[in-house]
Amino acid sequence: MQPSMFDPWAWRDPSALAGGYTQTTPSATPPDGPDGGHDAPDAPGPGTPVDLVGYHVQATDGRIGTIDEASNDADAGHVVVDTGPWIFGQKVLLPAGTVAHVDHQERVVHVDRTRQEIKDAPPFDPESADAEYRERVGNYYADKYLPPPGATPRVM
Repeated sequence: MQPSMFDPWAWRDPSALAGGYTQTTPSATPPDGPDGGHDAPDAPGPGTPVDLVGYHVQATDGRIGTIDEASNDADAGHVVVDTGPWIFGQKVLLPAGTVAHVDHQERVVHVDRTRQEIKDAPPFDPESADAEYRERVGNYYADKYLPPPGATPRVM
């Protein structure tokens, strides 16, 4: 097995949880509508803690559901996604490391996995969220991660 640089339980871009954008100029705000306001929700300002519950989740090939719960715990970051009718109402656990980008204006979390990869992950069971389960989920997603070209792999 190839060593991985991927830590499934760590947020790759922690700033996404605290505003997530760096521009604070007027051009970074949504355009005004005809009534002087804008339709989209305001994005949180830099450094503002963000609650991702209710955000939609987008896989690389389509929407998978809505965030039901989120954890920012150190070395245990994750989101639980309610898939609605997509997987017959099941929930899935996505480690924080699968989050590629958070769009606060649109309230969408983009993950770098396909719908099929997410569907094939170990089933989520809130009653068995122990260390063994976390290890299985973490290994499942880490095994699917390919380090970027030229990156020096490290053993986790």
